[in-house]
Amino acid sequence: MTDQPSAPPLVAAQRIARRDAARQQTLLQPTDFALAASERVALTGPSGSGKSVLLRALALLDPLDGGRIEWRGRPVTRARIPTFRRHVAYLRQRPALLDGTVEDNLRYPYSLAVYRDVSFDAGRARALLAGAGRGEAFLARDASELSGGEAQIVALVRVLQLDPDVLLLDEPTASLDPESARAIEALVAAWFERDRAAHATVWVSHDPAQALRVGTRQWTMHAGVLANASPSGPPAATAPREAAR
Repeated sequence: MTDQPSAPPLVAAQRIARRDAARQQTLLQPTDFALAASERVALTGPSGSGKSVLLRALALLDPLDGGRIEWRGRPVTRARIPTFRRHVAYLRQRPALLDGTVEDNLRYPYSLAVYRDVSFDAGRARALLAGAGRGEAFLARDASELSGGEAQIVALVRVLQLDPDVLLLDEPTASLDPESARAIEALVAAWFERDRAAHATVWVSHDPAQALRVGTRQWTMHAGVLANASPSGPPAATAPREAAR
């Protein structure tokens, strides 16, 4: 009897790097990273250390200056990027909303070709908003009148309703009061538990206490170098040798 081969990571990065050519600055040192199903990673580090750069690179939102991204063990080619982004969702700290109502913003993704096989579920949207402490009347609010925290809630619900496999969360509670922030944590946790065996998260936070709540693996970044802060964590990511000295 032989052991079954383990499933490949949902997302894997092999020596990915990012540079700002105009300023001749390295934003992300060559980095390896693997995110398996059922994992929750918390990523901390000072401002400007490269946390957002890493998340955007993992989501293939910015061009890489080296290395490659794999999805379920296969390289993500240019033709596969739209499908990849359906499964790997990046939520930025200051989300952009469309003109119109909250409901208009929640309906918008279903007009994109990659989501033509699914349709907007108003009941699910209302349930998600309720989980974030917002009532049904919130759907009719004009997006231009929302606070920064309310815009973050809309952006998160817009993503969660699409049922991605991976959430890359760039400080999703940065503009929220503590009570609303805990509601968002609970909302993401409920999504995660909905299909724990297929879901995974990377959550950027400046709050050490929150990082411990939302992550079972703790990572830090400094000057574009990713480091494992969990003594028992698997060595899935590595920093370049010259940066580690």
